[in-house]
Amino acid sequence: MLQGTGSDVGKSVLVAGLCRALVERGLKVRPFKPQNMSNNAAVAVDGGEIGRAQWLQAVACRVPPSVHMNPVLIKPESDIGAQLVVRGQAVGTSLAADFDQAKPELLAAVLESFETVLAGADLVLVEGAGSPAEVNLRAGDIANMGFALPTRTPIVLVGDIDRGGVIASLVGTHAVLPPEERDLVRGFIVNKFRGDAALFDDGLRFVEERTGWIGYGLVPFLPVVTRLPAEDAVVLDGPRAQAGSRYVIAVPMLSRIANFDDADPLRLHPEIDLRFIRPGRAIPPEADLVIIPGTKSTIADLRFLRAQGWDRGIEAHHAAGRPVIGLCGGYQMLGTVVADPEGTEGPAGVEPGLGLLAVATELESPKTVRAVTAVEAESGMKVPGYEIHCGRTRAVGPVEPFLTVEDEVVGVRSDDGLVYGAYLHGLFLDDRFRETMLDRLGLPVATGLSYESAVDEALNELAAALEEHLDIEAMLA
Repeated sequence: MLQGTGSDVGKSVLVAGLCRALVERGLKVRPFKPQNMSNNAAVAVDGGEIGRAQWLQAVACRVPPSVHMNPVLIKPESDIGAQLVVRGQAVGTSLAADFDQAKPELLAAVLESFETVLAGADLVLVEGAGSPAEVNLRAGDIANMGFALPTRTPIVLVGDIDRGGVIASLVGTHAVLPPEERDLVRGFIVNKFRGDAALFDDGLRFVEERTGWIGYGLVPFLPVVTRLPAEDAVVLDGPRAQAGSRYVIAVPMLSRIANFDDADPLRLHPEIDLRFIRPGRAIPPEADLVIIPGTKSTIADLRFLRAQGWDRGIEAHHAAGRPVIGLCGGYQMLGTVVADPEGTEGPAGVEPGLGLLAVATELESPKTVRAVTAVEAESGMKVPGYEIHCGRTRAVGPVEPFLTVEDEVVGVRSDDGLVYGAYLHGLFLDDRFRETMLDRLGLPVATGLSYESAVDEALNELAAALEEHLDIEAMLA
């Protein structure tokens, strides 16, 4: 089990890289995360939601993703409330205090799913969440030591040197853990190092002497990580696309942004400068395309979008004859109205939409979660993807079908061909359709980017780097 001295220390990426490295050694490897908190979800082969990181880790293991690999998923809807997903299915919305009361019951589900993942595997790599040093959250914990203790899972602790204070965070974690938990930790990894590794030799020795834990290695800052799908929105502050790009695509960062990895195939394209627009900043007037992403709370984020002035930027962009795409919650925002009469995603209410598509949305249960292959109406091309959304959207004026699944319309476009909305996540994953769609929107790009191959190559490169910088033999021992 990889636990961290804090959030965003690189656990997810390290697990993915180790999964691929050990698969390359001929082992049957599976990923597992007892509890995840993320609005970036994927649809597993057994029909439910899991965290996007576990989806990537399953890809690294070259196995189909399963809901058992991430049995508890928490999808924040507000600062104090979240949707609870157990084994892929939404079971309700809870406040933080209510969730704490449910943890004993959830632990039983976690342990049962863990046994399912263990079956047929040589090795399961488990990812913790947050930090085991958060002693104020220790009661009822199922994400870190609360899982490791009953399963007797050995732990490697990960510290992030890039944010500073890594020696104190590693030694401090040792200091606050009780003896039975401290004894489960076998060693540590220092992640995201920049510069001459020899300069940290004394630091490694100090941590080893103070803790008695083994130092398994110093992992340098690896640029390859930026070529992998990210799970946490914190990474969206990273560098922009490479110089020489021809087109600017703007994505406003909503407060409850979800499934922002829909834009990953665009981010990797050498001709595209993909910009996530942070709150307080304007939609760039030079943008060739604006994509409104998914959100876990459509009405709340529609109000947030207006508070940033992004509605005026999007209207000006459209008035200049430039295209707009809305995905999932972004699709709902593009319509005339979004209604949540039952409080499905937050307080009940109604909010006027941006009015760029003649559709109206009513949020309601049950939640739609399914992998699909849609058909694009204009070309007849098949477009693989998945749906994760509440509510139904219907036409209230002239719109044209854009995407259909069997006889159901899951996406529409405006009469002028400038505004598209769709419930389909993964819209840009298919290389051929992505190029066709961009060309239709006035952004013709050269062929050649195979997104699936690019992710696979990045996993191989990551695995090779970890083989070089970590003592994997000692970790296996």
